[in-house]
Amino acid sequence: MNKDFRNDGPRKVGQVKEVTSLANPIVKDIKALTVKKSREESGAFLAEGLKLVIDALELGWTIRTLVYAKSAKGKPLVEQVAAKTVAAGGLVLEASEKVIASITRRDNPQMVVGVFDQRWQQLRDVKPAAGETWVALDRVRDPGNLGTIIRTADAAGASGVILVGETTDPFSLETVRATMGSVFAVPVVKATPEEFLTWKKKADVSVVATHLAGAVDYRTIDYKKKPVVLLMGNEQSGLPDVLAKEADALARIPQAGRADSLNLAVATAVMLFEARRHLLTLSESR
Repeated sequence: MNKDFRNDGPRKVGQVKEVTSLANPIVKDIKALTVKKSREESGAFLAEGLKLVIDALELGWTIRTLVYAKSAKGKPLVEQVAAKTVAAGGLVLEASEKVIASITRRDNPQMVVGVFDQRWQQLRDVKPAAGETWVALDRVRDPGNLGTIIRTADAAGASGVILVGETTDPFSLETVRATMGSVFAVPVVKATPEEFLTWKKKADVSVVATHLAGAVDYRTIDYKKKPVVLLMGNEQSGLPDVLAKEADALARIPQAGRADSLNLAVATAVMLFEARRHLLTLSESR
């Protein structure tokens, strides 16, 4: 990976590097972050849009590289973000729209793109307190679903999302887009099913799982007695028995129409707002 892009590489502090070629090595390194293997090797990911980059910087995320379009040059907010990037030791690139379109794989790209360090929370450090709600997702596959769930968890005031088993990457371009910036506000944890079940035994939480068999109406469950972990199953196969049997309650959302199931993100939203209903009031809304 090119030295200008890596954390330990040299920096042209105070300078803006202009790039117009798709063959530029730095551009190639940034484009590689659309591939999961490259994100894992580098520990970095892409975020598109000025608002997302500003949100990330305000929340203390480490920026490695800022790319902005020539047409955005001179705009006060872009200049401020560029100054913050330089101050943090990051690289600032002024790019042609062709380059930004290539990076983001969009015909009408955002004018600002940031490369950030990934941030994971460790499951052993998750110690839910009274009034906290966590979402645990078993083998979630769809980036749009995961991004929407992270965004919904943020909106509902949940404390974080636990990814159980082999899941889609929360730092993929598609997932980050779907979070609308909430990926920077909601802690994300990854764990094997075995790690999750071991943690559950020690964490003093109430695990409420959605399940078709032996389940009760989700509105009849007591979400107040302990911190709650909402355990949601895979889009196609639902929750495996090894996880379902360890839940403290099995919940089901009543349905009346011809559809035989809800989208995972929608079902998670329904469960989240019910679990947190006693904690949410309109007076607290922004």
